[in-house]
Amino acid sequence: MKRRDFIQLSSLGFGAMMTPGLMMMGNTVSAEQLLQPGLANAAKKVLADIALNAAKSKGATYTDVRIGRYLQQFLFTREKNVQNISNAESFGVGIRVIADGTWGFSATSDVTPDGIKACAETAVAIAKANAKLQIEPVILAPVKGFGEVSWATPITKNAFEIPVKDKIDLLLKVNNSAMDNGAAFVTSNLFMVNEQKYFASTDGSYIDQDIHRIWPTFTVTAIDKAEGKFRTRQSLSAPMGMGYEYLDGLASEKMAGPAGLISYRNSYDMVEDAIAASKHANEKLTAKSVAPGKYDLVLDPDHLGLTIHESVGHPLELDRVLGYEANYAGTSFATLDKWKTKDFKYGSDLVNIVADKVQPFSLGLTGYDDEGVKCKEWDLIKNGVLVNYQAIRDQAKIIDESESHGCCYADNWNSVQFQRMPNVSLKPGKDKLSVQDMIKGVEKGIYIVGRGSYSIDQQRYNFQFGGQLFYEIKNGEIVGMLEDVAYQSNTQEFWNSCAQICDQDDYRLFGTFFDGKGQPSQVSAVSHGSSTTRFNGVNVINTGRRI
Repeated sequence: MKRRDFIQLSSLGFGAMMTPGLMMMGNTVSAEQLLQPGLANAAKKVLADIALNAAKSKGATYTDVRIGRYLQQFLFTREKNVQNISNAESFGVGIRVIADGTWGFSATSDVTPDGIKACAETAVAIAKANAKLQIEPVILAPVKGFGEVSWATPITKNAFEIPVKDKIDLLLKVNNSAMDNGAAFVTSNLFMVNEQKYFASTDGSYIDQDIHRIWPTFTVTAIDKAEGKFRTRQSLSAPMGMGYEYLDGLASEKMAGPAGLISYRNSYDMVEDAIAASKHANEKLTAKSVAPGKYDLVLDPDHLGLTIHESVGHPLELDRVLGYEANYAGTSFATLDKWKTKDFKYGSDLVNIVADKVQPFSLGLTGYDDEGVKCKEWDLIKNGVLVNYQAIRDQAKIIDESESHGCCYADNWNSVQFQRMPNVSLKPGKDKLSVQDMIKGVEKGIYIVGRGSYSIDQQRYNFQFGGQLFYEIKNGEIVGMLEDVAYQSNTQEFWNSCAQICDQDDYRLFGTFFDGKGQPSQVSAVSHGSSTTRFNGVNVINTGRRI
C-alpha cells in the first residue's frame, strides 16, 4: 500500500468502504491462486538457516528472518452493482540483524538461496553503516528459543475457500435488504486477510504461523429530498480474528439491547443489521437535535472501543511516549515520570485496562509476535493507576522489564517490525449489571452506539468523539433518538469519570482493521474489548449548530 493510499484510507476512517480501487499489498492474482499452498516448512527452514549463517559470517551478533506470504481478498459493492473484486498475494523475506551494536534490515522477493544470502549480507552492511551514528548499543531482552513450533488462528471456515460468487451474493442481498427497507444508497464490503508467516532467529526459534482476519461492513444512506438532508448508519460488525464462520449469524451470539437494538458478539448477521440500519438512518432524519451540556454517557462497546484505542492504546505505546512517533501522530501525555510515581490516576478505581495478543476471536490473536516472543496478557492500568506500557525487546530495559511484552509486528515481509498496539481492553465490572439496569440509574444521559467521527490532539489528551446512534435518557428511561451529538473531554478527566461497568455477560469486541503507524506507513489490526460503561458529567456539544 502506498503512503498516498494509506492517508486517504485513514482520513476517511471507514474510507475503505468508499474506496473500491484501494491499493492492496502485493501482486494481483486470481482467487484460485490464493488457495495454492506456499513453501513447505522444511524448505523455509533451509532458507532461514542460509540467512542466519550468512549474517553471522559477516559479523552479525543477532539475526531474525521472516519468510512471509500475505494474502488479501477485498470485495466492494454498491446497490445492485459489484464495484471491485481485488485479490493480492505478496511473498518474500525480511532479514533483521544486529551488528556492531546496531540494527540493520533488508528485504527481498528473490526467495532463493542466493537471493537470501545477498539480502542477509546487505542487512549486516546496513547495520555497520548505521553504527557510525549509534550512541548506545542495542540491548535485547532475552527470549528463549522455542525450536520448531506452529500456531494457527482457530477457524472453522477458511474465508478464501468460500466461492467469490457466494460472498458477492451475500453482499448484494445485504444491499437489496437495505434498499427494501428505506435506504436510498448502500455500499457493502468484505475484507479478508491471511498472513502465512515463518520466523527464525539465532535464539533458536523456527515458528510457523497461519493467521486469519475478516471484516464485513456496510454503510446505508437515507435521504429527505424535501429538506435536502441525508443521514447514514454504518454496520455494527466488528472486524475479527476469525474465518467465514463469523458470518453465520448465530442466534446464540445476538444480544438484545436498549431501544430495540441488536448487538453481535462473535457471530454476525449482516442482512439483519442492514435492515435495522436502514430504519435507523431514516429515523435519524427526524431525530431531535441535542441540547449542549453535561450528560452521563452510557457507551456501548461498539462505540467505546475507539475511545479506548485513541485515549489509552496509542498513548501507552512506549515508542510514542519516548517521542519516536512525534512526526506521524504525536507523542503522549502519559510520560515516564507519571508512571514512575506509581500513583498516577489515569482513571477511576473501576478502570482496569489490559493489553494482550491472546484474546479469543480478537484481531491481535496470535501465538508469537514478529520477534519470536510468546504472546501474553499484561496490565496497563490497574484500579485506575498507570502501571505499564507496551514494549518490545529493545525497549523492555527502559521500563525495568525483564522480558518483551510480545507486541512487535510488521505488516509485510518487506516492512521492518516495530512496536505495535496489541489488543487493549477494559475489563468488565465484577458486580452483576445489565445495560438496562445501568440506564435505570441515569437521570440525564445519552446512550451512544457505534463509531463516528473523532479528533484527538498530538499528545493523546484532549479529544472529541461522535458516534452512529444516540438515544436520550431521562429519569432512567430512553425517550427517543438524538442527533448532532459529540462529547469532549481530556483523557484523564474522562477515565476518572467512569462510574459503572456492565458485567462479563455484556463484554464484546470492537476492532480497527487498518490502524496506521510509522514512517514509512504500516497498518495493523487490533481489537478492544469492553462492556457497556457509564461516564458521569461529560461535556456534550451540538455538532449541527451554526454560528
